[in-house]
Amino acid sequence: MANFRTHISVAAAGGALIAHAGWQAGLWDFMQSLPVLALTTFGGILPDIDSDTSTSIRLIFNLLAIPAVVAAAVMLQDQLMAGVLVLVCGAIYLAVRYLASAVFARFTVHRGVWHSLLAALTCALVASAVSFRVFERPDALAWAHGLALLAGFVIHLLLDELYSVDLSGARLKRSFGTALKPVELDYPLASLAMCGVALLMLPWLPEFDVLYRMAEGTASALFGLVPRSLPI
Repeated sequence: MANFRTHISVAAAGGALIAHAGWQAGLWDFMQSLPVLALTTFGGILPDIDSDTSTSIRLIFNLLAIPAVVAAAVMLQDQLMAGVLVLVCGAIYLAVRYLASAVFARFTVHRGVWHSLLAALTCALVASAVSFRVFERPDALAWAHGLALLAGFVIHLLLDELYSVDLSGARLKRSFGTALKPVELDYPLASLAMCGVALLMLPWLPEFDVLYRMAEGTASALFGLVPRSLPI
């Protein structure tokens, strides 16, 4: 499989390309392209959240703790005193960084359900829902955030599959086919739980017609037509 440096470097390059292309196509402005770049890069290491000893899992939970604290501060700032809010945010950071990572290490298997297209889709839906409902981003931008995470996630899976091909020996390694798969059939309960999470996100997502218009505008830009302006 590809190592951490390869995953994050290729995902960052892909994120830069996506962010720039969307900016040029009028899907978002320059400042809004930065979260797109960051989410694509983050998606490029996210599948390794199930690896107990990788550099990725430590970085992932550090990064997940930050938006968790920000979201808590935004939602609770009018309900708690400043001192209490600081304590709550500190507890949330520690819970996400250490408790959640320990739970994942205990109950996940590397190259299991997290290395699947189902996981990529579920994480993308969660990202869009959080962007839209928690951070109150406009519909199109919230969809862009989910799609950026999806792109980085798929880049990771593709790299793992490419590194499973031994070109010099003209053979496939045993790991071939364990990353870029639709679902994880060896762990049906985990896959079913992930399907449940994806379905639970549906009422919290932005309008789907906005996603359609984004796809239409992107296709127009790719074919050299004048893209439609979108409500960012």
